[in-house]
Amino acid sequence: MSSVQNKTDVILIGAGIMSATLGSLLKELAPEWEIKVFEKLASAGEESSNEWNNAGTGHAALCELNYTSEKSDGSIDIAKAINVNEQFQLSRQFWAYLVENNLIRNPQEFIMPIPHMSFVQGEKNVSFLKKRLEALSANPLFQGMEFSDDPEKLKEWIPVMMEGRTSDEPIAATKIDSGTDVNFGALTRMLFDHLKSKNVDVHYQHSVEDLKRAGDGSWNVKVRNMESGTIENHQAKFVFIGGGGGSLHLLQKTGIPESRHIGGFPVSGLFLVCNNPEIVEKHHAKVYGKAKVGAPPMSVPHLDTRFIDNKKSLLFGPFAGFSPKFLKTGSNMDLIKSVKPNNVITMLAAGAKEIALTKYLIQQVMLSHEQRVEELREFIPNAKSEDWSVVVAGQRVQVIKDTPAGKGTLQFGTEVVSASDGTVAALLGASPGASTAVNVMLEVLQKCFPEQMDEWHFKIKKMIPSYGMSLFENPELFREIHESTAQVLGLSEKEKKQELAYN
Repeated sequence: MSSVQNKTDVILIGAGIMSATLGSLLKELAPEWEIKVFEKLASAGEESSNEWNNAGTGHAALCELNYTSEKSDGSIDIAKAINVNEQFQLSRQFWAYLVENNLIRNPQEFIMPIPHMSFVQGEKNVSFLKKRLEALSANPLFQGMEFSDDPEKLKEWIPVMMEGRTSDEPIAATKIDSGTDVNFGALTRMLFDHLKSKNVDVHYQHSVEDLKRAGDGSWNVKVRNMESGTIENHQAKFVFIGGGGGSLHLLQKTGIPESRHIGGFPVSGLFLVCNNPEIVEKHHAKVYGKAKVGAPPMSVPHLDTRFIDNKKSLLFGPFAGFSPKFLKTGSNMDLIKSVKPNNVITMLAAGAKEIALTKYLIQQVMLSHEQRVEELREFIPNAKSEDWSVVVAGQRVQVIKDTPAGKGTLQFGTEVVSASDGTVAALLGASPGASTAVNVMLEVLQKCFPEQMDEWHFKIKKMIPSYGMSLFENPELFREIHESTAQVLGLSEKEKKQELAYN
């Protein structure tokens, strides 16, 4: 066992999109800082960031109906949609900056334009979709969105979904062409290649075992080299825990007060992937439906065109599963080990409140392949079982915490937990996650480096021109930024080509 303390400025735990983003920001803002990364797997972007472990949607609230709720007076609340969209625009700007400055190349390998659509069935849902369109259309962030309940128009937009549809039930869809498919696995790998070129020490097959506060306020990080089995000791002024589902355990090891009364509930995901190239070619959109009554937000069904390994794919899901693991590569003891004296009441309270979720998960786990395909037929009436197979997606750990709403409240979304002195921060939670990585990491910088933010402000504005501003309130700036990022990322040209190819 090594007793040598390897000192550095920053340690990033986990080689996913969050650590990649934070490391890339810090290398621009403080290039002299030494950064080390520890990842227990053999390469970057293999867990939650991997392209087969998430939906690959550039979440901008263009099609996700759970970001727009109907209020008691019948009006549509679009505040959350605006917030998510603005956060995604920050990511687009930072990615464009990296491409424009040759820090990463070939954006077509990680981002592609794809229409984003919302699809509903039933008179009440059609009425909701119309009102949603009216509310969003007045907003510059959502201009260009179209609505149709005309079957002939829908056959043009989503031919596979309209073939064999015999029900008289009203249906409708909205469509906006400025949506994106993002390969977060490819992007993560690009960013880590960039970081290595900037002399960031990236250590794969290194598992962080423990974190303890040092006498000077920095952190001692105990790391196991999984190839040799030896223990290494590293010391850093700042530690970021970006280990996906594994972050909760490491946050608990820090012992900071902010880590108390927080639990996690693991949910696994499954997708159906189409094996029939003819069907894959006929569909060209990300189409999001509406979650069934009583189902959690994570269960929103969607039929997604994906671009993975330079190949067009078609996926439907997600179907929920349950595993006590917090990571795909985790342990069956993860859930049990996460229960501590300070969060046991929080966890029990969540268990009592989330009986409906537990019942839903049990039902999902019990589904046969044919039953999953039957759910797919609500989107593709002519779907054949033999054309589809199951892909196991990533594990997500939903945050459980005490809130003003009560003890043991299940949180949907991402959350930064940081020490009061800013020396350690952890990212917990799930969707919209990767799409809002830049916004989340800017939040980490603001919480953990408040004294440097004034000095860094000019450079942040150079990388992210809308930083500190509302694009919703500055429509001209939004149009300018949206057009320029589309050009740099190659989206404008590809949109035109795709319109010619698929219309």
